[in-house]
Amino acid sequence: MPYQNRRSSYAFFILIFVAIKLGLNLLAIAHFGFHRDEFLHLVLADHLDWGYKEVPPFIAILAKISSVIFGDSVFAARIFPTIASGFIVWFTGLITVELGGRKFAIALACLALIFAPAFAASGYLFQPVVFDQLWWVMAVWLLTKYCNTSAVKYLYFLGLVVGVGLLTKYTMAFFTFALIIGLVFSKNRKLLLNRHMIGAALLALLIFLPNLIWQIQHHLPVITHMHNLREQQLDFIKPSDFIMQELTVNGIALFVWLTGFVFLLFSFRLHKFQFLAIAFVLIFTFLLVMNGKNYYLFGAFPMLFAAGGFGFERWLKTSGPALRGFVIAVFTIPNLLLFPLVLPVLPLNKTLAAFRIAHDKLSFLSFATRWEDHKQHATTQDYGDMMGWDEITANVVKAWNSLTPEQQKHTQIYADNYGEAGAVHHFGKQYNLPDVISLNSSFTLWAPDSLNAQYIIYVDDQGGGNIKTFAQHLESYHKVGEVTNPLAVEKGTGIFILVHPGPQLNERYSKELARKRLE
Repeated sequence: MPYQNRRSSYAFFILIFVAIKLGLNLLAIAHFGFHRDEFLHLVLADHLDWGYKEVPPFIAILAKISSVIFGDSVFAARIFPTIASGFIVWFTGLITVELGGRKFAIALACLALIFAPAFAASGYLFQPVVFDQLWWVMAVWLLTKYCNTSAVKYLYFLGLVVGVGLLTKYTMAFFTFALIIGLVFSKNRKLLLNRHMIGAALLALLIFLPNLIWQIQHHLPVITHMHNLREQQLDFIKPSDFIMQELTVNGIALFVWLTGFVFLLFSFRLHKFQFLAIAFVLIFTFLLVMNGKNYYLFGAFPMLFAAGGFGFERWLKTSGPALRGFVIAVFTIPNLLLFPLVLPVLPLNKTLAAFRIAHDKLSFLSFATRWEDHKQHATTQDYGDMMGWDEITANVVKAWNSLTPEQQKHTQIYADNYGEAGAVHHFGKQYNLPDVISLNSSFTLWAPDSLNAQYIIYVDDQGGGNIKTFAQHLESYHKVGEVTNPLAVEKGTGIFILVHPGPQLNERYSKELARKRLE
């Protein structure tokens, strides 16, 4: 029917599914402890700037707001991601309405997204990922809204969303480019000639400009970060693995988004939104060629779920409520069986039992428990990255307390990676520990110019292997403890006290720091 004659935006109906999403997140919000990446993003709140080695500044600003308003607990850190997850469901419902869908289409689209493993796993941690997804889905809603109304205000809102999206995660640039190319090859190409679209682009650039200037001033660290990421992780991702993962990450909801993709591409009723299907093909192809991680594409799925809901509604328009309810159940309930594997809704022992069952019965999901070391483990790497941090901090505190007050005045703490450094920084505040030093990730931006301590509490992620490379520069060293949790990625990480390091160690540190700051 004509857009202006639609009787309802179904806002209250969509809120039902938002509430379901929020409720599920709240069941898991405080389980298993902080994730490695959460520590990095939380520490950025104490070093606010217009950019960092790996991420733009949005997550740091959000971390600051979160800590001031909600505190420093795991629950507090995950409040904003939970809210963002709710908004993703909200805008998925609104996109469905813009495509012409009604209640059945909304219910199928929203529930397929809520129970999809990809969105359960990525929607509760304090990381840029969930906010990146939110900006993608908002951008799509604004474009569909403009296509239906021709109201230029939606183009300027789009510019605002793209600008903030670029300050959240640089993948927003890839998606924006894909949407532009999609418009070029669709019947809506004239939209690009609209002077207001140019105004929206300038608004996005203005918002992003401070981070762009920061990047230039710091020798474009994003390029070095992507180069290192490609060498250390992305080059190991095979195109066949990427395709298989994208086909499985949403579980049974695969058939909903595939239906949506076909409808966007070929349905006459959705012909003016065909650019969305073209954009999906482009971003999928780009990530396939660039060996992208599977979650880079997640933000593009909500629009396909929305179109899929519309498609099934068209197919079942003369069917009764029983068949429609059955279809919704078929494409959502089976994914509930996968929930413990992607969202920590169960205690640890029951979660491990679920993984064992999955390993025995669902071998096609083996990629989920294959870590970056390319070995199979008892849990996903995300779960493994939530464990062991309390042991690291406890051993650092033990080392600190073993020193006399005079020795403590001349002691520094050094950690090999940002997870260890972030954990000691976050938990160490309550023990009045000195700030931890690291030359990994964004910690190099505020690292001191020299190691000038008489004692160093060292967190060695090789369990003592790294110390052997500079042991000759120490008077002595001894081990205080190590991470023993067999489920932790950090298992074997050792905590040592280095006694009277010589000047050669500081020279080594200074050279490494200078090199890292130029990257």
